[in-house]
Amino acid sequence: MEFDYTTTTTKTFDAAAQSVQDEIAKAGMRVLYVHDVQKTLAEKGFIREPFQIIEFCSAKFANEFLNKDIKIGLCLPCKINVYVKDGQTFISGMRPIILPQFFPQADLGERPKEIDQIIQNIINNAF
Repeated sequence: MEFDYTTTTTKTFDAAAQSVQDEIAKAGMRVLYVHDVQKTLAEKGFIREPFQIIEFCSAKFANEFLNKDIKIGLCLPCKINVYVKDGQTFISGMRPIILPQFFPQADLGERPKEIDQIIQNIINNAF
């Protein structure tokens, strides 16, 4: 089982990052924050190709997971990374289907699979 779902895109970095945010909204979720990692590191003197972490959430799903095990909050909110490496733009997200491995006592049912598919759809529709 893969930890991440990653794809490349021919879109520019900025277009890909905006497309991810648009697809999150279309999926009925809310973008909470966009971390501009490149900018943050540049402020400390480190040079990096473009990299953003787009944090997003569904309050319904988050509440369900937290009710199962409060420590799942360590994995919230969901994140999709958009970054450039060696001139290629990537879109990458963690796969929620791995959550039962980290929280075996929590009965998460089919919800991780459902959210995994939503995240893959966001990434696929964004590229």
